[in-house]
Amino acid sequence: MLEPGNETEQQTLKWRDFYELTKPNVVYLMLLTTIVGMLMATPGVIPWEILIFGNIGIGLCSACGAVLNHLADQRIDLIMARTHNRPIAQGRVKPKDAGIFAIALGLIGLSMLLIMVNQLTAWLTLFSMIGYAGIYTLWLKRATPQNIVIGGLPGAAPPLLGWTAVTNEVHGYGLLLVLIVFAWTPPHFWALAIHRKDDYAKAGIPMLPVTHGVKYTALHILLYTFVLLAATILPFATGMSGPLYLVAAIVLGLIFLYWAIAIMRGVPRAPFSTFKFSIVYLMALYLSMLLDHYVYPHKVLIEVAL
Repeated sequence: MLEPGNETEQQTLKWRDFYELTKPNVVYLMLLTTIVGMLMATPGVIPWEILIFGNIGIGLCSACGAVLNHLADQRIDLIMARTHNRPIAQGRVKPKDAGIFAIALGLIGLSMLLIMVNQLTAWLTLFSMIGYAGIYTLWLKRATPQNIVIGGLPGAAPPLLGWTAVTNEVHGYGLLLVLIVFAWTPPHFWALAIHRKDDYAKAGIPMLPVTHGVKYTALHILLYTFVLLAATILPFATGMSGPLYLVAAIVLGLIFLYWAIAIMRGVPRAPFSTFKFSIVYLMALYLSMLLDHYVYPHKVLIEVAL
């Protein structure tokens, strides 16, 4: 019979496992871009119910997609060193319980968006969740080395979701925020894929370093870094952001370019260092955009007919 202290400890560990299933660090980074999308959509104050329920709803739906990803990848997770200790792979959470948990997260999140925010944001969030958990995880990830490029769109949607939560419309500037994350995703993830190449090969996942080699992948990381640099200049070029953002985008972009070149040169640990920096990069880029938005409040949004 378990002692009360041990039983409490086991319950705590159980909830930690469910929390881990939601990939909280990924969700928090995603919610940062969502909040930036909300704040960039208006020069004024966001209604409190949109700010709170919008982010909670989008966050819950993203967590749902993460849990479904764990369910779909449990065999792969057990093989790979990076993921072998995940809760479902190790049997700490039963697949049935994880499935119920995912459904609950998704239903609560979508209901919150439908009732408290707007239908457009709810439907776009649903499509993003299906794209990530279904199309990318179940099909693209196992089908093509371009999986992260084609499947990167659902993961790039959060800033647009933040924008539509406030405005209830798809705007060109919101799509520009999506483009930045979309261009950021390949160099971010391929850097990790080089670092974990043997893991992906062992699991039979056709990541680019496995199918085409490290040098080929390094070249594509460099090329996509240039694409990312161009994409991050567009907010300034279109009048969405001002000079403060432009300086930050150029400085951060040059640092990213430095790491991309380091990978090309075969510098040891450059891939993992690039991966870690890419996370800091995205956070700093969006925060600088937000700071610029309030430093230069006189800018007028240009309406884009879609």
